[in-house]
Amino acid sequence: MADIFSWVATATTIIAACMTAANLGSRITGYGFAVFTVGALCWIASGVMNHQPALVWTNIVLTVLDLFGVWRWLGRQASVEEGGHAAAEASEQTPGEALFPVSLLGNAPVECSGEPVGSCVDAMAGCSSGRLAYVVVSEGGVAGVGETLRRLPWSAAQVDGDRIVAKLRRTAWTDLKPLAKDQWPGQ
Repeated sequence: MADIFSWVATATTIIAACMTAANLGSRITGYGFAVFTVGALCWIASGVMNHQPALVWTNIVLTVLDLFGVWRWLGRQASVEEGGHAAAEASEQTPGEALFPVSLLGNAPVECSGEPVGSCVDAMAGCSSGRLAYVVVSEGGVAGVGETLRRLPWSAAQVDGDRIVAKLRRTAWTDLKPLAKDQWPGQ
């Protein structure tokens, strides 16, 4: 029986690590912490059956941390994201400029000429004006390896739902000079 618990714990820990490391949004991360909780409970059971107190105590602490992760990502963060989306929808029905949640800029897909070109990884804004100067778009690569970063001026971008659309021709997109990962322009 201890073998079954240790194999279930191994599998759930690996799956949970993949879910949280992928950074696919608050819900996936929250469910990743829920899977981590199942894994920690299985490790506790395995540790008790095999008389391994260090394994038991480590996973008791990890269970508490995992439960905090579930609350943080499925509770609080999911509610914050829903609040931002609700405000964006409500702003479309009111006079004035439509709003979008700035957190969208953390990983929004970016399109140019109707084709996906990458995803937004960050944005730079003025300290006193609060106006966005540009967004940094990651193009290509896998998990940051082999990617090309490009500076998309905010004047050439618009938010459309949960994505950013570059108001450029495809040739103008490829003409955007690549950025060094650690050297972004000040303007």
